[in-house]
Amino acid sequence: MKNNFLVILTFFYCTLTWTQVKFEAEVSKNKLGVNENLRIDFKMNKDGDNFSPPNFDGFNIVGGPNQSVSNSWINGTRTFSKTYSYFLSPIKRGRFTIGQASIEIEGDIYKTSPVDIQVVEAVDSSASPNSTSTLLDDDIQLVAELSKSNPYLNEPISIVYKLFFSPEINVRNLGEIDSPEFKNFWSQKIDVPRLEIKRSSLNGKSYNYVTWKKTLLYPQKEGKLEINPMTLDVSIDVPTNRRDFFGNIIYTQTSSKVSSNKKVVNVKSLPTENKPEDFFGAVGDFNISLNSNKNELKATESFQVELKISGSGNLKLFSIPDLIVPSSLEKYDPEYSESVKIGLAGMNGNISNTYTIVPQFQGKYPIPKVKFSFFNPRLNKYSTIFSDEEIVDVYDGPIVTNDNSNVAVEDNKIASNSLQFNFIELNSEFDNISKSDRILDNYITYIIILPIVLIICVFIYLKTNKKSISQSEKNAEEAKKLAYKFLENAKNDITNTDLFYISLEKALFNFLKSRFDFQTTEFSKEKIKLKLSKKNIADSVIDSLIGILNSCEYARYTPSSSKEMKVDYDKAVDVISNIEKS
Repeated sequence: MKNNFLVILTFFYCTLTWTQVKFEAEVSKNKLGVNENLRIDFKMNKDGDNFSPPNFDGFNIVGGPNQSVSNSWINGTRTFSKTYSYFLSPIKRGRFTIGQASIEIEGDIYKTSPVDIQVVEAVDSSASPNSTSTLLDDDIQLVAELSKSNPYLNEPISIVYKLFFSPEINVRNLGEIDSPEFKNFWSQKIDVPRLEIKRSSLNGKSYNYVTWKKTLLYPQKEGKLEINPMTLDVSIDVPTNRRDFFGNIIYTQTSSKVSSNKKVVNVKSLPTENKPEDFFGAVGDFNISLNSNKNELKATESFQVELKISGSGNLKLFSIPDLIVPSSLEKYDPEYSESVKIGLAGMNGNISNTYTIVPQFQGKYPIPKVKFSFFNPRLNKYSTIFSDEEIVDVYDGPIVTNDNSNVAVEDNKIASNSLQFNFIELNSEFDNISKSDRILDNYITYIIILPIVLIICVFIYLKTNKKSISQSEKNAEEAKKLAYKFLENAKNDITNTDLFYISLEKALFNFLKSRFDFQTTEFSKEKIKLKLSKKNIADSVIDSLIGILNSCEYARYTPSSSKEMKVDYDKAVDVISNIEKS
């Protein structure tokens, strides 16, 4: 009887042991270097729901959560295991605590114990030759391919980052944890639509590879420039020596940090021999054109002249030459536009300045040729090109006074003789008219002529006033249209702080210049306040305008958020609208 009781008690204890729920956190190591990764597994012996991981303060998640389930029967006994795995990368050195994870099993909530981790300075790899880490060092590499290592200043080069890995391993996730800043380069990232696995060889060995990143660079400084390494965090499946029931290789998941090599670019200075005086940094192969939208027009009407530079080269990195016009043509600040495509070979497309010009007098006016110089790295020499000349015929307007004509009249004076008019009889036989008759005749003359003269004067006044109002409205409309052109440019450049605020400032300046006859020397905050106050513009509108101009000025020194830029744009639209209403 006693023996039977012991057997039953032992069986009952084994049953309790089997049914006891276990939920634990296991880490690959409790102390690691800042350049190492940590694996943490949350394991349970019964299936559950609503798994909630802890906050991994002090770590970045570079892989996971990965879920694995094991369910087997051995000698009639069921063994179940479910695991959630994370791969963590430390952010900095120090002591950190990984908090509690929780899960719901059969209606009850279970939690793991906190885990303390110490992160120390970077360590050298001490893995054995057959370890996973050694396998990764041999079979996964990040390569930076530079298109040219000795370019000219402002000549385009490209750098492409490719991750090479052995066909025996599978790459799951990639994360960029350290990116080069490309100091002393103008840089533009080229989009990679998707990661496509391709096959190639590296150092005589066959690899799979994916292109991770492409960047176009224009060196902005001469001499030796360094490009720092890029570092990726890679989660991968690595084969083990074990096989499953069907003979398939069992893989284990791990992660590794992989870095490219540092690159050095030797930038050559541009030649000084035969360097044109008007060369201002354009490098590439370009063409220049000058086009006017009108060849005939009336005085005080406006026309546009587009000065365009097209081709391939550093189109975003130099200024378009200025357009010089005769003094009788009033020229406004240009509207800048660009259509530039950027690829690994460099920039290609065109940039242009469109000038609004208003002639003041009749005549035929030449728009002179524009000279443009650039350095062609392919030909290794400087080139100078010219635009065509345009002729604009202005009619129906004031005529320029020619002082030389007055001189010509004076030179052709006719000599007079005091006796040459003696043949005219100076005495007449007419009778004198009485004074009263003359007064009566004068009254009759006034009564008849005066109304006619008044009618003519009123007609001339009305016609002149109507023309003046029409011209004033037309000038106002031109000013408003010009301002909204620049506002549209600012809206298009809202992702670029510098270009946005340059366009916004131009919009306000051209509007004030056209609407209130501002001169360039008057474009200061104090003079703007004074002049607009005299025009009875509300103080609140003037303060808003000054606030926007301050934002344009501050943007040269401090970056602005897209939200602030949107607010400034809306304010500019309101200011122009309120001034028009005033």
